[in-house]
Amino acid sequence: MTPAPLPPVFPFSALAGQPALRLALLLVAIDPGIGGVLVEGPRGTAKSTAARALAELLPGSAFVPLPLGASLEHLVGTLDLDEALAGHAVRFRPGLLARANGGVLYVDEVNLLPDLLVDALLDAAASGLHVVERDGVSQAHAARFALIGTMNPEEGALRPQLLDRFGLDVVLDNLTDPAVREAAVRDRLAFDTDPVAFRARHDAARRDLTERLARARERAPRLDSGDAVFAHATGLCLAARVDGLRADLVLLRAARALAAWEEAPSVSPAHVDQVAELVLRHRRHPDVAAAPPPSSEAAVPRPAADDTPWGEMPPEPVGLTPVKPLRPLAGAPTAKKA
Repeated sequence: MTPAPLPPVFPFSALAGQPALRLALLLVAIDPGIGGVLVEGPRGTAKSTAARALAELLPGSAFVPLPLGASLEHLVGTLDLDEALAGHAVRFRPGLLARANGGVLYVDEVNLLPDLLVDALLDAAASGLHVVERDGVSQAHAARFALIGTMNPEEGALRPQLLDRFGLDVVLDNLTDPAVREAAVRDRLAFDTDPVAFRARHDAARRDLTERLARARERAPRLDSGDAVFAHATGLCLAARVDGLRADLVLLRAARALAAWEEAPSVSPAHVDQVAELVLRHRRHPDVAAAPPPSSEAAVPRPAADDTPWGEMPPEPVGLTPVKPLRPLAGAPTAKKA
């Protein structure tokens, strides 16, 4: 039986608003070792739309949802022990972690998922490898995917131990800017009316994004982080009174991914500042107030035009309009004028 064709995907380049979400998703796409993105916010804020759009840009192009009722074997896979004991080759039955390799593993309402499953998927997301063991027989497989979990805080919270293991945390609000809200509605209606034509208009931007992500993934491991970067990251984590060293490691990896995206020659303290709130928001000690935006934001120039598409970015990154407490990515899409 031929499977039904998948529905068209809304283009990532056409997403309006939510610059922090776009930034976080791209960083995890560049370096899945960051440990995934937790997206908190109300319904109807494009959480699943953004996740599906990102998957299209990744090498595996897989978008794998994890249902709340999934079992551990459904998630991690299992070994056919009877085959192994009979002297045949070990046969691995892949689970969702294996299917998501190279793409996106999406968990809606992750705060309602059993802790055992959350532990397993966070382990795999951070290591990029999963080992299935049964009665002394083990099988390892690659599990390098962008983990995206969403939740509505009004429906319950994650345990602090699990919350800390998500690399980045984004808190979304409803779109209140009239121009951005109107642009989002116009684009969604246009996509629903004729998705093929809508995607064709964004095809050049999609190809540009795919190629740029590939370059960033290749460059990121080679970028140097000097002493000033390490000192700055350490200072921010100490000021936030975080537990352990995970925040330091994620902060440096996220800054490196951003530098790779911007094609910078090395990682700078400014890159650390741009990703700090994503990393520290859910780890900051409750007695510590959120850090103010970097003072350098006041000097960031505005782009030449508000409607520059992603497919027509200048060869060198340029600063964009400040968005507190984060600056959006160089070349990111802005709302189209009505």
